[in-house]
Amino acid sequence: MILVTGGAGFIGSNLQAALVRRGHETVVADWLGSEGKWRNLAQHPPSRVVPPEDLRAFLDTHPPIEMVVHLGAISETTATDGDRTWATNVELSRFLWDWCADRGVRFVYASSAATYGDGAQGFDDDSAALDRLRPLNLYGWTKHAFDLEVVRRLSQARERPPQWVGLKFFNVYGPNEYHKGRMISVVKVKHDEVASGAPARLFKSDQPGLPDGQQSRDFIWVGDVVDTMLWLLDTPGVNGLFNLGTGRARTYLDLAHAVCDAAGRERRVEFVDMPASLRGQYQSFTQAPMERLRSAGYAGQFTPLEEGIRQYVQDHLSKADHFV
Repeated sequence: MILVTGGAGFIGSNLQAALVRRGHETVVADWLGSEGKWRNLAQHPPSRVVPPEDLRAFLDTHPPIEMVVHLGAISETTATDGDRTWATNVELSRFLWDWCADRGVRFVYASSAATYGDGAQGFDDDSAALDRLRPLNLYGWTKHAFDLEVVRRLSQARERPPQWVGLKFFNVYGPNEYHKGRMISVVKVKHDEVASGAPARLFKSDQPGLPDGQQSRDFIWVGDVVDTMLWLLDTPGVNGLFNLGTGRARTYLDLAHAVCDAAGRERRVEFVDMPASLRGQYQSFTQAPMERLRSAGYAGQFTPLEEGIRQYVQDHLSKADHFV
């Protein structure tokens, strides 16, 4: 049995689908709500859906869990409720780490590239570099706080799960993200714009010397993220904190052109002013050094941006059923 927290969410439901296809029994800890989030699980229902507030009681029953994949989080970069975000992103993560350590259960958790802040300190996923990082928002800070907690526990030789892995997700895109509101991927937003006949709208650069459209991110197809987590499931000897991107930054202009091409539309791009709320908190460049994950043995190939966008647009967004 594998427990996936946040398993009805974007990355979680894609992982859930892959686990069911493999024949694993799964339990999802998540809220389904009333906005159709259940559709993320409709084609691959888990054995059980546990509301997060009931998770501790469920775990007290000592279910035969092989691995906990902890993806549930307050993930909005605009989150402002510090108490709720800390309780979810730090305290719940601590509880699950301790539970797994006490019972010999493997533990994989989601960190984030948001921990790197503006990138001025680089994107090095070596634990020794963590103290230099200065996240720009509450979400990134809480994810960083738990990464630091893990490093402290390891340095004190405290009990740990038999396998532990933290994954610093970069910019993930793909199907089953439709419930995310303002946090939905830029790929989906640009698709909706061009599908309606409008140009793809991109923010003007707020960085001196950086041309409009040349802001760059490490965009990674959700299928590659799932493949990496399945590899970790199959490779119990791997432990550590790892970046999870492609290792190659691509510009927003590249992304907009790829969306237009995949949708069969003319390449039309319009640049608009960046909202005041994002100025000074906007990462103009992210790129994941992937050497540590490669050194750990991961040999999977990452999907090029144009191919990932083609799959997303043509195999999902253009279909009546968008879901995995």
